[in-house]
Amino acid sequence: MRYLFLLNPAAGRQDSTKELEAAARAALARAGIPAPDWEIRRTEYKGHAKELARRAAAAGGPVTLFAAGGDGTFNEVLTGAYGYPNAAVGCIPAGSGNDFLRTFGTKEEFLDLDAQLAGGTVTIDLMDTSLGLSAAVCAAGLDAQVAAGAARFRHNPLFHGEAAYLLSAAREICGPIGRQMRFTVDGETFEAPVMMCAACNTRDYGGGFRAAPAARPDDGLIDLIVVRRISRVTLLRLLNRYKQGRHFAGGALAPDLSRYLIYRQARHITIELADGRGPITATADGECAEVSRLEIRLTPLAARVILPAAVCRRQHAAARQATV
Repeated sequence: MRYLFLLNPAAGRQDSTKELEAAARAALARAGIPAPDWEIRRTEYKGHAKELARRAAAAGGPVTLFAAGGDGTFNEVLTGAYGYPNAAVGCIPAGSGNDFLRTFGTKEEFLDLDAQLAGGTVTIDLMDTSLGLSAAVCAAGLDAQVAAGAARFRHNPLFHGEAAYLLSAAREICGPIGRQMRFTVDGETFEAPVMMCAACNTRDYGGGFRAAPAARPDDGLIDLIVVRRISRVTLLRLLNRYKQGRHFAGGALAPDLSRYLIYRQARHITIELADGRGPITATADGECAEVSRLEIRLTPLAARVILPAAVCRRQHAAARQATV
């Protein structure tokens, strides 16, 4: 087994690669993994992690790739490893959001590099989107605008992580909100005036908003959450409930919110603008772009992910329980 640690110095509010490298070296030594079997690299530009991951996976033989950064870094490494069954990808949270891991455990559990090296593998679905592969959430509308705006606050020592998202949300709510959108969801087509929508493979996005509490990254389904255009007063009243995932009850939408939200599970989703206006902001795992059409197709069990030892045991136990 080979191990490659890919450290992103641009992730988070400050460069933590020196500390991460020291921690990785110490954990590798404690695990008794000899130097010829591991390598630590710092990424130098956007897309570099993907290139390094693809090169390592293409070299053949089993390889574990640890992505140290945010959701964007993890996405790059997953994309580089895509199509190589010999490669597995681990997530070391050093970014602003790190929403992917919230479905499985805590940031502290994933920062335990001894547990990471002793961890196990699970297989997850991926979403193949117009913006590229996505392991977590592909969104459009107000939520994507918030993600794009949060990037401007992340390196401010006063506003980082969740605070950057909340500050961006406050600003975006004050601007124009709502677009007419057309959805095709596994062949069913409908239109609605929409504030935001999220196609979810995992539960959380936007620095900890639990948009899809019922989402599972290995169930062969995308959870689509659509928030209809509502007044700012209603949005502010419901925002904390949406953040905490309390808009769901018993695996379904709370009955009192059915007039505000639409929920579907699907394998293929197309989202198009239906109001004749310009493009809209969309995001996939934190990477943002302007689009007029967004296509999202599930690729079942397409990625192998390393989970820390205790997290992996918990995940396997939950999977066994789900089949009983």
